[in-house]
Amino acid sequence: MSNPIDPYAAELPPARRDGRLGVGVISAGRVGAVLGAALRNAGHQLVGVHAVSEASRDRAESLLPEAPVLEIPEILRRAELVLLAVPDDALPPLVSGLAEAGHCQPGQLIIHTSGRYGVGVLTPAEQAGAITLAIHPAMTFTGMSVDLDRLSACAFGVTADDTVLPVAQALAVEMGGEPVVIAEEDRGLYHAALAHASNHLNILSAQASQLLTGIGVDQPERVLGPLMRASLDNALAAGESALTGPVARGDIGTVQRHLELLADPQLPADLRAAYSAMARAATQRALDRGLISEDTAAALLDVLP
Repeated sequence: MSNPIDPYAAELPPARRDGRLGVGVISAGRVGAVLGAALRNAGHQLVGVHAVSEASRDRAESLLPEAPVLEIPEILRRAELVLLAVPDDALPPLVSGLAEAGHCQPGQLIIHTSGRYGVGVLTPAEQAGAITLAIHPAMTFTGMSVDLDRLSACAFGVTADDTVLPVAQALAVEMGGEPVVIAEEDRGLYHAALAHASNHLNILSAQASQLLTGIGVDQPERVLGPLMRASLDNALAAGESALTGPVARGDIGTVQRHLELLADPQLPADLRAAYSAMARAATQRALDRGLISEDTAAALLDVLP
């Protein structure tokens, strides 16, 4: 197997220059279990996984069956590469606690998968001599083996000191993805962009499905699926020039009628609020693109709460 880490071996301790690492995974959530399996598939050895909940133990058994389930200090004692796949809010206290307890080893690779943070959050580990990297897969995970195939189309936001940035990029490639370098100071906006695109798309889909279910459509995904997939493909290919619908056409009466119907007290209030907020944003974007006139934009904004 070719080894993309080898060209950067001068940055690593001699014992690690064959590029094959002992990997410890903390924890076996949806992301950690899948990335641990991806590293194993790249030829690295899994030396331990931390799994507390029943769900995480099931994932570990399914995706990382050869890795012993261990406590965190033991994983750090055994591992050359430690993958911290914990929730964002849990990451700073975890890193500080591990460093203060003396569990971080000089030369050890410590990687986190948080989109929110760069490597600054790993400073306590770096001060203990560890090599710190931020590698975030820009993908939603199910925690099942199907995710491994999806990694081949996945970008990884990587942040690291210039001297070890090639190592972070190589690891992203080994896991099957494409590394995209994100500056430390830009991690927050990077994560906001991904959350806005992914999480809010989920909410829009759920809200639209709720409306269709309410009028008797038994399988709303059959109606929404082709429409949303085509809309997403068009938007990614053509940007805002692909904008369509009543706002882009300046159909003020249609927008007003939608708002009247969504004001029904039997409907969740968030439906009307979300529609209005997105329609206001669409109005401004349509105006900026020259799709509607200033007078039409002003009329649309007048009817939008």
